[in-house]
Amino acid sequence: MTVAIINYGMGNLASVRKAFEDIGAEVQITSDPNAIRDANRIVLPGVGAFCEGMERLGDAGLLDILHEAVIKQRKPLLGICLGMQMLASQGFEGGRTNGLDFIPGTVQRLDALSCTLRIPHVGWNEVKYRCEDALFDGIPESSDFYFVHSYAFIPECNDHLIATTSYGCEIPVVIRNENVFGCQFHPEKSSKAGRQLLINFLRYIPTSLC
Repeated sequence: MTVAIINYGMGNLASVRKAFEDIGAEVQITSDPNAIRDANRIVLPGVGAFCEGMERLGDAGLLDILHEAVIKQRKPLLGICLGMQMLASQGFEGGRTNGLDFIPGTVQRLDALSCTLRIPHVGWNEVKYRCEDALFDGIPESSDFYFVHSYAFIPECNDHLIATTSYGCEIPVVIRNENVFGCQFHPEKSSKAGRQLLINFLRYIPTSLC
């Protein structure tokens, strides 16, 4: 199984690469369109601001190839943290900015969602499933995952919301639209549960949503 980790100058690429290599994937950190076309899976990691992330993707010439690979070729894509947020239609961090629009929705600051706790949200939190999904096969309900974020993805369609966590408000933390997945937490830093989630992403075969 080959995994293309998208390199646009933002994100913890080395730790994501090691996590996938540890479960037997052949991994390439790349911004090469041909490598992205040839990969079996695509991972879009990221740490930082939505506006800068989208600008970096554009400057690297990655917008068209991501659309081709994910929408036309229907390759499975996993967005992690900022990478999940950029799957949205729009974000407001650093100014109103269009996203990839792979999953309709917006990215908003946690206090705009009535979050009453300290921002950023940093640390381990239980994840609650809204429905069964292949991404959570073999992972017990209410497993802990590791978070670092100040913004959250609010999907337009409830069918795209797979899991949430509670942090002063209910926060969407896993989303899915057919072959496109996003997780707000960092699976590569989330011990056994995170490892199993990455294994499940590699094993994923397209099925209907819940």
